Amino acid sequence: MLFVFVGLMWFVRLLDTPLLGSASVVGTGVIPRTYDGLFGIITAPLIHSSWSHLMANTPPLLVFGALILLRGVEEFIFVTLCTALISGAGVWLFGSSGNHVGASGLIYGFAGYLLFRAAFDRQWGSVVITVLVAVTYSTGLAMGLVPQDRISWTGHFFGFIGGVVAARLRYPGLQKRVTA
Repeated sequence: MLFVFVGLMWFVRLLDTPLLGSASVVGTGVIPRTYDGLFGIITAPLIHSSWSHLMANTPPLLVFGALILLRGVEEFIFVTLCTALISGAGVWLFGSSGNHVGASGLIYGFAGYLLFRAAFDRQWGSVVITVLVAVTYSTGLAMGLVPQDRISWTGHFFGFIGGVVAARLRYPGLQKRVTA
């Protein structure tokens, strides 16, 4: 599933290369507060502005996606959909003007999910993954939340929120024990 998604991103970039900056073959990304931008919530993760943009997004997407897939395809699909919808809706509502594209909202969502899943499922395996992700990626993730020119920090922020929401929805918490 993960390799199909990443392969689709690479295929779209290959098809988009001759277009030289015009709209992608799959449409536009998220264009805040426009009708066309709503459809972009679905297409934006597949569209990348350049080969370097795609190459920067691929490794963390593969690593985080693989860590989520350890719990199964259903979990991966749930986290991906939840993150993409919340990230896209957040960008559509609050993003700066422009065409927001790329899979980094998903990357931040996957990271948010992996960092907070342990708080809700309370499993040691999740704690180990949380520590691994925090130690390995925390600095890079934090830098992506700082507003920068031509980088959709709102996509990163709402993607992260989407990942936390996905963790909460997926693992609603431990049942309270009632003793008599």
